[in-house]
Amino acid sequence: MDFEPKWIAWEITRRCNLKCVHCRSSSELEVAGHPDFSLAEAKRVLDDIHSYGDPVMVLSGGEPLLRSDVFDIAAYGTSLGMRMCLATNGTLVTEETCRKIKEAGIKMVSLSLDGASAEVHDNFRNQPGAFAGTMNAIRLFNEHAIPFLINSSFTKRNKEEAPKIYRLVKELNATAWYLFMIVPTGRGEEIMDELIPESEYEDILNWHYDMEKEEHDLLVRPTCAPQYYRIVLQRSKEEGERFKRRSLKFSTGGSKGCLAGQLICLIDVDGNVLPCSYFPKSAGNIREQSFKDIWENSQLFLELRDFKGYKDNCGRCEYVNVCGGCRARAYAMTGDYLAQEPFCSYRPGT
Repeated sequence: MDFEPKWIAWEITRRCNLKCVHCRSSSELEVAGHPDFSLAEAKRVLDDIHSYGDPVMVLSGGEPLLRSDVFDIAAYGTSLGMRMCLATNGTLVTEETCRKIKEAGIKMVSLSLDGASAEVHDNFRNQPGAFAGTMNAIRLFNEHAIPFLINSSFTKRNKEEAPKIYRLVKELNATAWYLFMIVPTGRGEEIMDELIPESEYEDILNWHYDMEKEEHDLLVRPTCAPQYYRIVLQRSKEEGERFKRRSLKFSTGGSKGCLAGQLICLIDVDGNVLPCSYFPKSAGNIREQSFKDIWENSQLFLELRDFKGYKDNCGRCEYVNVCGGCRARAYAMTGDYLAQEPFCSYRPGT
C-alpha cells in the first residue's frame, strides 16, 4: 500500500484571536512556550518536504493570519510548485487579505461554521461577532473568486444544526463541506460530557449517507468518523446499489477511513510531526530529522500502518481496511492508539 504523504497541515502559529470550546491546541491570543518560528525556518521546512514529495500544504494555526509573513510562506511554497492552502477562522479577512491570497498563489481556503446562526456559532467560538466575521469573509471570497470550503464541528450543543448548516453551505457557494466529529484533545478535553454519545453517533452518519446520496454538486465528507465508510459499504449492499461515493474515493485514496499517519499528518509550531491534527503524539521533530526520515521510519507511523496490530473490535473487524477506527480518538480516550474505536457501535461479524 502506498503511504506517500498527500496532505500536511502546518501549525505556523499557535496564537489565535478566538478561544473556541473544542480547540485542539488550546489556542488563544498569547500562548506561552510555543513561539512562532522564523520565515527562514519556514522556507527550510518547505525545502525539506519538497525534496521528498509534493503534498498539499495547509497553513493553519491557531489563526495563521496573525502572522505578518503568512503570505511570504505561502508564496515560497508556491514558487517550489507546491499546492498551498490556508485554514482561517475568517474573522480577520479583508479586501487586502483576498488580494494577498491570490498573489501568493493560495489554491483553497478553509473556514469554519459551527452553527447556521450567530447565536450557535458564536457560542461555540466563545466570541460575539465571530459568525458575522466568517460570513463577511465568505462574501469577500465569492467577490474575489477565491475557492473555499467549510468545516463544521459537532457536539451535543450543536448537533441539531447539521441540516441547517448544510443548507447554508450550499447557499454560500462553497466547494465542499466537511463534517467533523469532535476528538477530545486540547480544550476539547474540557467538554467531554458534550461529546455525541456512541448511541447517537451513527444517527448523524446515517443522515450524512442519505444527504450525500442526493447531493450532486457539493463535495461532502465526514471527518474523524472513519466508521462512515463501513456504513457506506453496509447500506449500499443492503440497498443493492453500486454507486461510488465521492467522499469515499476522496477520503481514502485507495486506503482507509482513518488517514492519520497514512496519507496525512500535522507539523506543529514546535516542529513536531503528529499523525493528524487531533493526535498529540510526536513521531519526530523536523528540527532534528528530515521529514522523509520521520515519515518512513517513525515507529508511531509504522504501527499505525500495520492494521494487524489493531486491538479488540478494530483488530477483528472485517472493515478494518476501509475504516480502521479513529486512532486519535482511541488515543485520547484510552491512552492506546491501537485500541478499538471508542465510539463505534459495530460488532465484527454481525
